Amino acid sequence: MTTLTSRQLAILAGAGSAGMLLAALFFQWLGYAPCELCILQRWPHLAAAIIAALIAFHDARLLRWLGAIAAGLACAFAIYHSGVEFGWWQGPVACTGGLGDIGAMSTQDLMARLQTAQVVRCDQPQWYFLGLSMAAWNAILSAMLTGMWLRAAFGRGIGR
Repeated sequence: MTTLTSRQLAILAGAGSAGMLLAALFFQWLGYAPCELCILQRWPHLAAAIIAALIAFHDARLLRWLGAIAAGLACAFAIYHSGVEFGWWQGPVACTGGLGDIGAMSTQDLMARLQTAQVVRCDQPQWYFLGLSMAAWNAILSAMLTGMWLRAAFGRGIGR
């Protein structure tokens, strides 16, 4: 059985986050425009990837815990986004097409709001695989990465 130290596991988890970022950019290159919540989910993955790069040079338990927090935030944001997509809860007004109380707006205010309205809606997924949206897959994979980071943070590798 292959063994991985907690340091190696943390670096692998960070590489997973880097891979997820690259996949998101690839989908964007293919023409799938990200919404506001999609962009929000990328930041914790970027942080986790950077933390893993730092661990490659200097391993510290604090860094592994920071990586776990970053991956956990990515998972939380992805769960929130998935819930918005499934209609379990309301997303941000600017991201779900809400214009507010249009009856109380002047024509000029309404036109200005329409011109700045979000084009890519957070509650309408553009891509599905096996019945799950990209945000839902991000939640699943981020949960796995969070587990890897937590195992590394507790000082437990794999196969030990």
